[in-house]
Amino acid sequence: MSLHDLTRPWAAFSYGFLDAEAKREMRRKLIKAIAVPGCQMPYASREVPIARGWGTGGLQVTLTLVNPTSVIKVIDQGADDSVNAASIRRFLTRVSGARETWDTTEASLIQSRHRVPEERLRADQVLVLQVPNPEPLRPVQPNMSIARQMHADADYARLWLVLYEQIVRAGRIMQGAAYPSMVNGRHVMTPSPIPRWDVPKLNMAQHLTILSAGREKRLYAVPPFTSVVPLAFSDVPYKVEDHAALTCARSGLSGYFMNEIPQAAGGSAYETSDSNLGIKAIRRAGGETVEIAPTWYQGGEFRP
Repeated sequence: MSLHDLTRPWAAFSYGFLDAEAKREMRRKLIKAIAVPGCQMPYASREVPIARGWGTGGLQVTLTLVNPTSVIKVIDQGADDSVNAASIRRFLTRVSGARETWDTTEASLIQSRHRVPEERLRADQVLVLQVPNPEPLRPVQPNMSIARQMHADADYARLWLVLYEQIVRAGRIMQGAAYPSMVNGRHVMTPSPIPRWDVPKLNMAQHLTILSAGREKRLYAVPPFTSVVPLAFSDVPYKVEDHAALTCARSGLSGYFMNEIPQAAGGSAYETSDSNLGIKAIRRAGGETVEIAPTWYQGGEFRP
């Protein structure tokens, strides 16, 4: 058998790579997810030209929603220029004809891994978050059949117990990324591995957020103007990372979520995690006219 025997004549792909049947199923599940905020919807995760665990869930949602007039932004932990973000962005533009951008204010579709942009999103924008593990109950109930029943009964006592044990042992809640949050007063979800800093951005936001896990074959959504409340005790309030006093070494910005960069001398420098916001600040300082939209945080304090 030769390589030629394993090939077949060239044929054009469907628009947006996914076939029509796959898109119809995804749209049905997206409508259900929006109708029941925070509830996980199973779907038949298709093969796409990246490995599972590298954003296949978010990519399938974006491929379903994209059209020739879309403007696409893809970020990986806040950066537009990482290998994963650049590869996904290039693939999306090639199969859709849509325009790409690094600017949050220009984008209509934003696919992200681990971060929500610092600039506020509008009602005409859609945020797609990649999710490695969509099940918040997995750490306390590895049997998924029982976990599904717990969701149906709104039985989240074990999650509360985990948070209580962290307070008893460490004096504070140690949960960092993927902080469990109650959506619309009914379903607890894992808001992707976004830091605690980003969770308040989903609460009563104007934009639609869709979270999808391709490897786990689950998606869920937070519709516009829907409550997203992190689980916390009344006497131990929810706290975000303390980055208010940190200053970006490149852009001079302060009061935003920062990446720590170890230095050869032993200290640390900090850089704005939202790389495009830092670029805008640098360009503005250089005298250019650059639009920076209102941000969720000002001086390290969240502004509802």
